[in-house]
Amino acid sequence: MCGIVGILGQAKVAPRLFDGLKRLEYRGYDSSGICTAHDGDFDRRRAPGKLAHLAERLAADPLPGVIGIAHTRWATHGGPTEDNAHPHIAGDVAVVHNGIIENFKPLRDELIADGRTFLSETDSEVVAHLVDRERQRGASPTDAMATVLPRLHGAFALAVMFKDQPDLLIGARLGAPLTVGYGEGENYLGSDAHALAALTQRIAYLDEGDWAVVRRDGVEIFDRDNQRVERPIVHSGVSSQVVDKGNHRHFMLKEIYEQPIVVAQTLRSYLQRMDERVTLPIPEGDLSAVKRVTIVACGTSFYAGMVARYWFEQFARVPVDLDVASEFRYRAPVMEPGGLALFISQSGETADTLAALRHARAEGQTIAVVCNVPTSSMAREADLLLSTHAGPEIGVASTKAFTCQLAVLAAFAANLARAKGRLSREDERAIVEHLAEAPASLNAALALDEAIEQVATQVAPARDVLYLGRGTDYPLALEGALKLKEISYIHAEGYAAGEMKHGPIALIDDAVPVIVIAPSGPLFEKTVSNMQEVRARGGRVILISDEDGIAEAGAGCAATIALPRVHPLIAPIVYAVPIQLLAYHVAVQKGTDVDQPRNLAKSVTVE
Repeated sequence: MCGIVGILGQAKVAPRLFDGLKRLEYRGYDSSGICTAHDGDFDRRRAPGKLAHLAERLAADPLPGVIGIAHTRWATHGGPTEDNAHPHIAGDVAVVHNGIIENFKPLRDELIADGRTFLSETDSEVVAHLVDRERQRGASPTDAMATVLPRLHGAFALAVMFKDQPDLLIGARLGAPLTVGYGEGENYLGSDAHALAALTQRIAYLDEGDWAVVRRDGVEIFDRDNQRVERPIVHSGVSSQVVDKGNHRHFMLKEIYEQPIVVAQTLRSYLQRMDERVTLPIPEGDLSAVKRVTIVACGTSFYAGMVARYWFEQFARVPVDLDVASEFRYRAPVMEPGGLALFISQSGETADTLAALRHARAEGQTIAVVCNVPTSSMAREADLLLSTHAGPEIGVASTKAFTCQLAVLAAFAANLARAKGRLSREDERAIVEHLAEAPASLNAALALDEAIEQVATQVAPARDVLYLGRGTDYPLALEGALKLKEISYIHAEGYAAGEMKHGPIALIDDAVPVIVIAPSGPLFEKTVSNMQEVRARGGRVILISDEDGIAEAGAGCAATIALPRVHPLIAPIVYAVPIQLLAYHVAVQKGTDVDQPRNLAKSVTVE
């Protein structure tokens, strides 16, 4: 994940900004930069690569100033060049940005038509230009921000500095974390408490949609309706810890809420929004020769692979084998020349998956790895590394790693389809558009948290729970059941909806909640027919669908969860949120150890 640090200080800030960036290195990055304001002007140093390169720039040409903003960035719109590195400057405004501005193209076109010149390929630069344009029209900094923020669609955290305002920083967040730090005669902004740990232990976590006006003598926080609000100042307790829970009760809940931003940042590595193309770090010809894909993974990653199998076969028309890693070698799989073996792992160290990878390499397969740790064993042994930029995931039950895996796999499927000559230019543009909509749809799903908490009261007393789904919703049914088992210790099973009448329907009674995942679409009516079979036998149905699906089939259900309507491509990403939140709230109501459930470890490094 990208990182933000801002300091409104009393002494030279550049060294402390750099220290904050060092504390954010764990998030991953490939360029960095610092901008300060001094004597009515901006001074900026940026560098691609590791922070050592930025340190060299600062040593050769130190930055003056007692106010500044800093950033570490993953290359997304354009490569990891100095021009694309943050901070971005437009006129009298400097900006650093985490996340994605989904509607940046129409905003950019509008600004270009207005005579604005862009110096980078990023979506972030539009924010600087929008705010500067309002300032040029006579708006105050706060009025400019209040005008611009509602125009930004997507997931973002922002820190904004003004050339003529040496006593002001403004921060804002929507779907991406941002923290305010309180000092003595100076105040701060940071991506999280860890970024500010060397500066202060007194912090406030901005709520969704908040924006903060930071001055040396105090901080004003406003909500999305521009109403003044108070956010509690807490003691962070952060010293050497890598991450903290923020204002969330558990790491798992924090990580569920991070999904809009980490999915956005993951997608930005694989989508060229300017050109409306999907890209991978591999020559197109290498993929065009692929005859078969073998997907291998464990647990939640295996269910991500199940979804990917639908996508690969549907889009690229390439046959796919799918195996649980612990079984893969022992069935002596037949691996044809020209095959691609795809391994999915959060940690990149899972013993079963790593052993399967080495077996596939010995069989002459090209090795692709989807992984969250680019320095892991699997990543180092891959021919093609597809990184998920989820950041550290502390909760044992995987959440944000799963949705980031799905985002990468969707992009991979589209790229493979294009390489095989089965994806038209029009279809590729549509895929890019739909994937870019995922972060905002994840935000909308998170807004249902309180309603899902209420539904959880109907599930918590159960001893057994069933999940049903068809198509790509079938793997989600399996994942939902796994989440519930992992953290609430309730026995749960996921089934393909059509399989209910082939045995599991014998389990149905009024004590068994049946959770049906059924977004409206081509498979909706068939899934609803299976749902009605459950209801006819006294089953208590909880329907997770969109507004159209709820309107058509929600009557008579014990409960419903209505998500926004989304394209089927991103439905597995978006529908992961309600099944995660449902499991979480059931576990909290049962009083289990959500982040460290019994008998489980985050990374399984033994067979």
